[in-house]
Amino acid sequence: MAKNRSIFVCSECGAESSKWNGKCPSCGAWNTLEETVPVTVVAGKSAPVGSFKYSRISEISYEDETRYNTGISELDRVLGGGLVKGSLVLIGGDPGIGKSTLLLQICGFMGEDHTILYVSGEESERQIKLRAERLGVTCDNLFLASNNNCESIIKAVRENKPECVIIDSIQTITSSALSSSAGSIVQVRECTNAFMRMAKSEEIPVFIVSHVNKDGGIAGPKIMEHIVDTVLYFEGDKQLSYRILRAIKNRFGSTNEIGVFRMDDDGLSQVENPSEMMLSGRLGNVSGSAVVCTMEGTRPILAEVQALVTKSNFTSPRRVSTGFDYNRLYMLLAVLEKRTGFVFGGVDVYVNIVGGMKIDEPAADLAVAMALYSGLCDKPIPEKCVAFGEVGLGGEIRSVSRVHERVKEAARLGFEKCIVPKNSFRGLSKNENYGIKIVGADTLAGAFKAISEKKENK
Repeated sequence: MAKNRSIFVCSECGAESSKWNGKCPSCGAWNTLEETVPVTVVAGKSAPVGSFKYSRISEISYEDETRYNTGISELDRVLGGGLVKGSLVLIGGDPGIGKSTLLLQICGFMGEDHTILYVSGEESERQIKLRAERLGVTCDNLFLASNNNCESIIKAVRENKPECVIIDSIQTITSSALSSSAGSIVQVRECTNAFMRMAKSEEIPVFIVSHVNKDGGIAGPKIMEHIVDTVLYFEGDKQLSYRILRAIKNRFGSTNEIGVFRMDDDGLSQVENPSEMMLSGRLGNVSGSAVVCTMEGTRPILAEVQALVTKSNFTSPRRVSTGFDYNRLYMLLAVLEKRTGFVFGGVDVYVNIVGGMKIDEPAADLAVAMALYSGLCDKPIPEKCVAFGEVGLGGEIRSVSRVHERVKEAARLGFEKCIVPKNSFRGLSKNENYGIKIVGADTLAGAFKAISEKKENK
C-alpha cells in the first residue's frame, strides 16, 4: 500500500499546500505552514444520515438556563456573568502565566456544590494534588485524571456525568482515529470539535487550556477559535505580579470586559480596584507623566501614561511604544508638529503604559499627547490632573463615550482637575456636584493651556 504523503497546513487560516513555503499562499502569513499527515477516507462509505428535530423560536424556553458562579468575580465579569451550561471555553497564555492556577482555584469554589473532572495530559494525578494543596484546594467533588486520549475522556464524561470538565491542555490530547502526533493541527482541531459536541450534547461546561506560539497567539489553526464559544487570554509579564484576563471572543457576553489579578505565593488574588493598582508608585512633579481614564467594558480604569523624549544620536530617531498602538503614536507626533508647532524630528520618543496595561481606545490620545508635550518641554503635568479625549488630524479634541463614569472615577481617587473634550459636556449632569474641576478643551492648544494654569480652588 502506498504511503500517505505529507501535506502542509497553515496554522493561521487552515489552507493546505503540497509543499512547504515560507509564506502561506492563501493568507500571506509567514512561517505558518506545518507538516501533517492527511486523514484517509474510505471510498464508497459515508456517514449514516439521520433526521433532526427543530423547534419554533417562541416555543423554546430558557427559564431554567443557569450560569455557574465560579467564585472569582473577575472571571465571572469576563465570562459575561458566569459559566454557561454547555459552553466551551478556551484559555490561552504564556507558560507559567497562571492558567492552571486559575482553573484549580475555580475547582476549589465550584467543587463545594458541583462535581468537576480535571483531566491533565501533562501532569500525573499526584503532581496535580501537590499544586492543589499549595493553593488550598481541598474538596471531595474534584476528580483528577491523567489521560491524553480524546475518546477515553469523552466516554468517561458521558458515563459519570460531571457538572464541569477541565482539559489541560489540548496540545497533549490525541484521537485514536488520527495517525498524526499530539499537538499537530489536525489533532488539535478534531479533538476540539469532539469536545464541543460533547459539551453541547451533555450540557456540560468545558474549559480547554491552550499553549501559545512564538508570536504570542493561541497555538493551533484559527478555526479552533471559531469552534469554541469563548476565548480568554491571560496577559502580563511573568516578571511582574499582575495579570490581565481578557476575552477575545464571547458568545454569551461582551468582549470589552477584563479581569485583573495579582499572582501571590498562594495563587491568584483578585484586584477589585485596578485604578489604584495602575497608579501605585507614581512619582509627582516628573515631566512626561499623564493620567488617562479608559473604559474596559463597563469599568473605568485610570492608568499612567509615560513619555520619555530625549535627544537622538541616530539619523532616524527611535519611536518605541509599549501598551499603546505604534501607528497611532506616529499619527499623534505628526499632529503635534503640524498643529501645535512642537518639533519631534531630532529626538527619540518612548511611550509606555504603566502596569502592563494595553490601551487601544482612542480616548487615550489626549493623555498621550499631553505626556509627549510634557516630556518635550520638560514641564511636569499637575499630579492631580486626569485627561481623556480623541485627537483628530486637525488637532481638535473629539468627544468620547461614558464621560460621566470617567469623571466620577477620577473624583473618587482624589483627582482635582479633569480635562475633557468640550463636546462631551452634554454627557455630564448639570445638577450633580462631581467634586472635581472639569475643564473642556476643543483643541490640543487649549488642553496644553489648561494644564499650564496655576492650581485653583475647585
